[in-house]
Amino acid sequence: MSEIRSKLKDYRAKLDLTQEELAQRLGVTRQTIIALEQARYQPSLELAWRCSRLFGVPIEDVFTFIT
Repeated sequence: MSEIRSKLKDYRAKLDLTQEELAQRLGVTRQTIIALEQARYQPSLELAWRCSRLFGVPIEDVFTFIT
């Protein structure tokens, strides 16, 4: 099983966004953002893509996939 490590919190901080603000921009709940930041939830490809687009970086920069 693969694991995903998230740098979402770091990128969110760079934009000075709260978890709630990021959730609104991505169209998800704050609980989803919390779970992503704590690596308790693996994002769909679509959500990972939306995150990378928002931050202007490749998906791999936000989410590291470990097998």
